[in-house]
Amino acid sequence: MPRTPSKLRLAAASAVPAQTDDPIASPPTQEPEPALPAIAEPERPLLGRPPKYQADFARQAAKLCALGATDEDLAEFFAVNVRTIGRWKVEHEAFCGALKLGKGAVDDKVERSLYQRAVGYSYDTIKIFTHQGQVIRAEHREHYPPDTTAAIFWLKNRRPEEWRDKQDVNHGGNLTVELVKFSDDPDT
Repeated sequence: MPRTPSKLRLAAASAVPAQTDDPIASPPTQEPEPALPAIAEPERPLLGRPPKYQADFARQAAKLCALGATDEDLAEFFAVNVRTIGRWKVEHEAFCGALKLGKGAVDDKVERSLYQRAVGYSYDTIKIFTHQGQVIRAEHREHYPPDTTAAIFWLKNRRPEEWRDKQDVNHGGNLTVELVKFSDDPDT
């Protein structure tokens, strides 16, 4: 099945300057990006075909993960298989660290949002409406009450021993069995 280019790959492709055939034209200049701390990659022997991985992939992956990209999205962006992304995590420490850093920031944001949803929150806003043909702006405090589903989800993950669905019940103690014989004969 042919893959369609994603928005991420199209955005990256549009950032590459076009080359001209004019030998007099000077090469395009690019503004330098802020330097990220570099982690030295070990040199590999030159056996087999050259690897697709490039040191700059770690920086790109961190930015994509901070935008919510999954491993599947990264694989599509770098035009590799998802298993290759997994292999790069193992083989390249900088790449693995970049993914953890980028995904961690997004996960923290989702965690804060879930917490706010679980306990309820308020925020200030401006309501705009018309009255007799005039536009009126009024400051307003919007309130969202606590969400029971979010609260249960939060508690099941933060306090699983108290809030999980399955409860472990331990039956213990002594059991005494008494046998009674029933008969039809009233004399026995």
